[in-house]
Amino acid sequence: MDQQISILIIYTGGTIGMVKDPDSGILKPFNFDNIYLQIPALKLLDYKIENYCFEPVIDSSDMDPHHWGEITKIIEVNYEKHDGFVVLHGSDTMAYTASALSFMLENLNKPVILTGSQLPLGMIRTDGRENFITAIEIAAAQEDDTPIIPEVAIYFENQLMRGNRTIKYNAEHFEAFRSPNYPALAEVGVYIKYNHSLIRKPNFKKLKVHTKLDSNIAVLKLFPGISKSLVESVLQTDGLRAIVLETYGSGNAPTKKWFIDALKKRIDQGLIVLNATQCQGGPVEMNKYQTGVTLQDIGVIGGIDITTEAATAKLMYLLGIYNTPEQVKQKLSQSLRGEITAT
Repeated sequence: MDQQISILIIYTGGTIGMVKDPDSGILKPFNFDNIYLQIPALKLLDYKIENYCFEPVIDSSDMDPHHWGEITKIIEVNYEKHDGFVVLHGSDTMAYTASALSFMLENLNKPVILTGSQLPLGMIRTDGRENFITAIEIAAAQEDDTPIIPEVAIYFENQLMRGNRTIKYNAEHFEAFRSPNYPALAEVGVYIKYNHSLIRKPNFKKLKVHTKLDSNIAVLKLFPGISKSLVESVLQTDGLRAIVLETYGSGNAPTKKWFIDALKKRIDQGLIVLNATQCQGGPVEMNKYQTGVTLQDIGVIGGIDITTEAATAKLMYLLGIYNTPEQVKQKLSQSLRGEITAT
């Protein structure tokens, strides 16, 4: 008889785990020990389901690198005991967490599926019930005793997306996430249709967990009329090691002398500047227009088609490992976990 598939549910917080208190009417986290009472259909899956709940639960707006470390440690401790993991998480920062976990869990060979909902699980019209059940199915899916999705992914409203490719684009619709620069890993309807050619292949190496992240970074979003004092105040932040420069279009920025000089001065001092476009879709191509070429000439690194969420997570991860800007810059141009399209 085949061994029963085991899935660990990690509830960090968020809308999906909320039910209405019958006395006060206030939403509060429900007891996941009673998950089968809340969602009886889970019994039909015939999986061994265990749970771990953060105490206290975290609103995703308060999620930070410390909490990412907690999640990775929970996965590390339970890695050999379970076939897959489902992380229940608030949607606001889910793309950041998914990106961070993808870098922190090196040699991941089992599914880590993040999901959540726009309406609480305890509400009649909740999207959480389907998201939750399908995320468990995907985390448990195997072929020839090998997980189908050996990577960090987000499942939301019939789409399974690579975690470090996602963005939250809608705060109202059930379809809250998109993966603008990479196709879905799976599409869910009557059947779950996996796009096998797009899924990362397992390497069967031992899991290596990285919890040392360096958050001495900043995100500088350009806008017409941005002032010299604002740019220089960001660039002169104490302890700053890197910035994500959110540029226009295919990686373009102002060519004003004060702007270029301010960037060049800090780059020459060792600051890492990663160019990520403000556009939801399409890559940074700094050799396309003169404005981009100017950035390239002073040492700005092109982020290709990386999202801002993945860019921040990747920088924190690399700065936690490497001491010199040269080492970090070399890795920024490489696809480490499928976060950029390799050129």
